[in-house]
Parts: sequence; C-alpha cells; structure tokens
Amino acid sequence: MAAAAVLALGAAGQVMAAQPSDKQVRELFEVMHMERMFDQMNSQMAGVMGQAVPCVPASYWQGFIDASGSRQLLDRMVPIYQRHFSAADVAGLLKFYKSPLGQKVITQMPVTMAEGMKVGQEWGRQRGQAMIRQLQQNGTLDANGRCPASPGATPPKPAPSSSR
Repeated sequence: MAAAAVLALGAAGQVMAAQPSDKQVRELFEVMHMERMFDQMNSQMAGVMGQAVPCVPASYWQGFIDASGSRQLLDRMVPIYQRHFSAADVAGLLKFYKSPLGQKVITQMPVTMAEGMKVGQEWGRQRGQAMIRQLQQNGTLDANGRCPASPGATPPKPAPSSSR
C-alpha cells in the first residue's frame, strides 16, 4: 500500500512537471499567429454585428475590435493548452510550426477549410435531396415531403443551394 502511494505521488509529480509553461504556450501562439487569427475573427464578428444592428455607428465597432480583446482571449486559452498538451507536446508543436511546412499549414489551412466547408455543404445538400427522393419513391414521404399518415406535418426544408 505504501509503495502504491509513493508511485502515485511520483506519477503526479511527473504530470505536473510535464505541463508546459505559460511562456512556452505563448510562444506557440506567437508562432501560430493566433493573435492575428483572433483579430480577423473579431473583425468578422464586428462586421456581422454591424449588419445585424445597423443603428450602431461604425466607430463603435472599430473600438470593439481592438487588440486587447484578442489578448484577453489568448490569456484564457493558455490554461486550456496547459491542460491538454504536455511540455514535450508543445515543444514538438513549436518545432513543427516553425518549420516551412508548419508555416504553410498556418497560411493554407484557413483557405483549405473554407473550400472544404463549401464542398461539404454541397455534398450535404445533394445527400439530403437524394434522401427525400428515395423516401418519396418508397412511399415513406408523399410528393410534398410529408409523412402520409400525418397530413399536418411540415415537410423537411431543403438545404439552401450553394451559389456558384
């Protein structure tokens, strides 16, 4: 029993020692250009909010997207990275993201993900339409996309078609 307690304490010490430092995580954020990404997200959010609430002057939104918001978000993310990544993990990520391939991932991933989302939306729309057609053909849904047994049911809404 005493040996198990010693082993447990030793393991706990190893886990605590393996946690990346605040400085190490912040270096990773810097290499990954996370503050710039958050600034872009902030600007996009302000643009959406500006369209949703047109009575708010543009000057308000410019103040809203200041750099302190991005820094506040980064401050909140440090402990998350410390919980989920060891110091060795962060060291490996730093090595990767400092490499030419890592930098290419940083610059190309947003574009790649955006293109992938468009493809995924189109695929989902096509799959949804095929499902409705199949359910109509086998009689599960009527021509209006309703369950025949429940005339008051509303038909499933088709996915919006993507603009090309």
